[in-house]
Parts: sequence; C-alpha cells; structure tokens
Amino acid sequence: MTDQLTRSPSALRVVLQSPLYRGATLALFLSGLGTSAAAPQIAQFLVNDLGSSLTVAGLYYLTNLTAPVAGYLIGRRSDRMGRRLGLFRLCAVAGGVGWLAIAFSGQLWMPFVVSAVILGFAGAAASQLFAAIHDELAAAPTPVGDGVVSIVRMALTFGWVIGPVAGSYLAAQTSLRVTLIATAVCTIAQLLPIGTLRERVDAVPTTDTHESAATVARSHVPVRAMLPLLVFTGLYVLVYAGEPIKYAYLPIYMNDQLHFPGALSGAIIGIQPLVELALMPVAVVVARRTGMLPLMVVGALFGVGANLLFATTATAVGLFAGQILMGGVWGVFAGLGIIVAQRLLPSAIATASAIFITAPALSSALGGLAGGIGAGTIGLPLVFVVPAALALVASAGLLVLHRRVVAETGRRL
Repeated sequence: MTDQLTRSPSALRVVLQSPLYRGATLALFLSGLGTSAAAPQIAQFLVNDLGSSLTVAGLYYLTNLTAPVAGYLIGRRSDRMGRRLGLFRLCAVAGGVGWLAIAFSGQLWMPFVVSAVILGFAGAAASQLFAAIHDELAAAPTPVGDGVVSIVRMALTFGWVIGPVAGSYLAAQTSLRVTLIATAVCTIAQLLPIGTLRERVDAVPTTDTHESAATVARSHVPVRAMLPLLVFTGLYVLVYAGEPIKYAYLPIYMNDQLHFPGALSGAIIGIQPLVELALMPVAVVVARRTGMLPLMVVGALFGVGANLLFATTATAVGLFAGQILMGGVWGVFAGLGIIVAQRLLPSAIATASAIFITAPALSSALGGLAGGIGAGTIGLPLVFVVPAALALVASAGLLVLHRRVVAETGRRL
C-alpha cells in the first residue's frame, strides 16, 4: 500500500513537469468545459431561436453518427503521418469554426449540416492528444504511465462537471447564442496550452511489441487486427447508452412523479461526476492488481445495479445510491478505457484512440432510440430496465473478451 501511495503523487509530478502532458491536461479541460456547456443548451437553441419542434430538435443528436467515420479517417491519417499535434490543431480550429457557425445560424438546417460535417472532425482532437501522450510515454517510459493518462483524462471529466452549470448560468444571464460562442472560444483555446510543441515522431523504441512511429506510419492495419478494439468499443457503447437515457428521463421522473425539490434533484444528478473524479485514480491502482478488463466487468455490473435502482426505487436514498454506483462505472471506464483501447491496437494508436473517443456519439444515438421506445412502451421508471439489460450484456461480453485476450496473448490487460 505504501508503494501505491507514493506512486500517485509521482504521476502528478510527471504531468506537471512535461509540457506535453501539462498542455494536454489543460486543453482537455477546456474541451470538456466548452462541449458540456453547449450540450444541455443546443436543443433549447433549436427550439427557441430557430423555431424547431421538439421532435426535430431531438433528431439533431443523430448528427453524432458521422463522428466515428470522421474520427477513423483522422486516426488513419495520423498513423500514416505520425504527426499527432498538427492534426489536433486542425481539429480544434474546425471545432471552433463549427460552433461559431452554429451560434450565428439563421436557418434550422444549418446546425444539422455543421454538426454532421464539421463537428464530427472536431471531436477527433482529443484522440490526437491521447495518441501523442502514448507516443511520448513510449519514448520516455515511466512506471506511472497509466496514472499519467488517468490524470489527463480526469481533466476532461472535470470540464464536464463545471460546464453544464457554467453554460446554464451564462445562457440565463445573456443568451443561448452567447453560450455557443463561449463554447467556440473554449474549443479554439485548446491551442494555447499546446502552443508550438512538436511530438517526437521517431523516438518510439523498436521492440518485439512496439514499432517505431515511422514504421507505424507506413503500415496498413487489417480489419482482423482491429476486431478486439471494435468489440471493446461496441461493449463500451452498450454501457454508455445508459447515460442519455438517464439524463433524459431521471430528471422527469424525479420532478413529475416523485415531486422532489429542485435542489434535491440537482444534488442527485450532481453526485455522479464527483464520485467519478474521486474513483478514477483509485481505478488505476486497483487495475494494477486485477487487470483492466476484469475491473471493467465489475464496473459494468455496477451499471446494472444502478439502473435497477432507478427502475425500482422511489426514494432519494435509492436514487443517490444509484448515482454513486454510476460514479463507480465511470470512475473505471473513463479512467481506463482509452488505455485499453490503445493496447488492443498497439500498431495504430491514433486510429484506436479516435475509434474509442467517438463511442459516446454512437451511444447517444443508441440511448436516445432505446430510451424513446422504452419510455413509450413500459413508461417511467421501468425504462431504466433497458440500460440495465444493455450493461449486463456488456459485462458478459467484456468477460469473454478478457478470456480471449489472455488465451491469444498469454497476458491480461
């Protein structure tokens, strides 16, 4: 235990001492802050400012389906070039321009087109940073590499904790368009912490398990080699699909059926990201003993328990317990997911990062569809049985994937 305790602060020191790690941490915080400030406001903007119906506003989230395609294309380009930070800068600028275009939209079709065509590429910015971090860790190995990745990932989560509150306050004090402009500013501001840094392209050591970045850049990744990553990402999508269902229907359930005061409902919603932030570094420590995929099996089962509590309880205590379990889910998956994805496709780090990073976009579409059908057929709160079932399938799939990886490689992730 003493060794574990001494390792945690050393990971923080490594982040603070490295311009790349430090810059990536600040950049991802700004990314999470800006994106999460706009996320709860975009539907209101479409309805209130552009005259959309609620049904059409809901269809906006289907534009996220282009993000995996855009992310894959950026990832392939990055692995061929070996230049992560240049593509990161292009994606960040695209994101800023895209959000500005939405903020100044005068016609309803414009945000849909901009989101589908431009913001899909903007979402790949984070994946390029994680790819650059992986390359740097390979060039300058440290025993706390997983802790470094976890700290950088925590910054993105911390942005998502602050963003919704800041966005709501800014919209109330100014307007929805100003809030979207602020998101554009945060997106472009990601460039500032990275500055003029350049990655060390050819510094990755050539060993039995690692190729140089130049070799990777020339290699072609067959689909068969990508199957473990694609399976893992698909299982992650099943777990994450519960989030849009929860955020859509849990507030309605608490306010309309349980008649909770606004402060109590807000406290129940807000406790999850706090638990998540607290558990992310703990998950890294525990995973050193158990392995990452076995810990994710447990995390997915936490999701089963959380959603069953949402579906069966009518008390604040039960809903708090469910949200604490959900914090456990994302403390595991948010802290370790990107690491597992990169290790499942070590020959194409940027491609792996891009595919994994775009999984929430697919989850939003799946969760919106499944939640809408479930709410219309079995109603509230039983709709939460749907994400519970999805998480149960994911836990079984992760267990099978773990056994397959161990059988094929002789080691656990």
